[in-house]
Amino acid sequence: MNEPAPVLELNDVRYRWPGRALFELHVPQMALAQGETVLLLGESGSGKSTLLSLICGTIVAQSGKVSVAGTDISSLSSGKRDRFRAEQIGLIFQQFNLLPFASVQDNILLPLRFAPDRAKRVASHGDEADRLCGDLGLPRDLMGARAGTLSVGQQQRVAAARALIGTPPLIVADEPTSSLDAATQVAFLDVLFAQSRTNATTVLMVSHDARLADQFDRVIQIADIAKTTRGIA
Repeated sequence: MNEPAPVLELNDVRYRWPGRALFELHVPQMALAQGETVLLLGESGSGKSTLLSLICGTIVAQSGKVSVAGTDISSLSSGKRDRFRAEQIGLIFQQFNLLPFASVQDNILLPLRFAPDRAKRVASHGDEADRLCGDLGLPRDLMGARAGTLSVGQQQRVAAARALIGTPPLIVADEPTSSLDAATQVAFLDVLFAQSRTNATTVLMVSHDARLADQFDRVIQIADIAKTTRGIA
């Protein structure tokens, strides 16, 4: 029986930031299997943010191939990459990127407005938002609150719920536990891993905290998979 194709695969990917002639990121090969949880470790300045941007299609490699769920995102137009990202990738940003004046529920449901196929996988949008909030330890009475009024830790959990809703095949999380206390960090990772087990979701989490390593299927040091002529954050 053939092994399923990787959910994420990079082959001979190179990227130079415009105007930074001395910098180049080169990833010869990287692959993540369906349902695999992977922790990507690297110090500040090691090129983690550039790598995540290539994976998410917010920047495009000058050469090589970046495939997500079987699609070469490097070949898509900017608009098609935006639509593809909304459908196929759940993003948890280090800075949250919530809409501060929108409600918690509206923030969680936002990806479904731009991803009709992802929206179809959710039977009841409001009920699913409630469930995710409960799993992440957020009181249901916060669903109508403006996101900008929440604590930093609460905003982080709203951002996580937004990424998880609609079960995208790939979750990309950039330092998602940095604003959480120890107990909430455990709850967050439990929900993330439960999503992976139940829906065969692939999880790529970026961190500088090596203490998290034992909780993942695999740990990758960015220095082992990527070569840079000059590191950036």
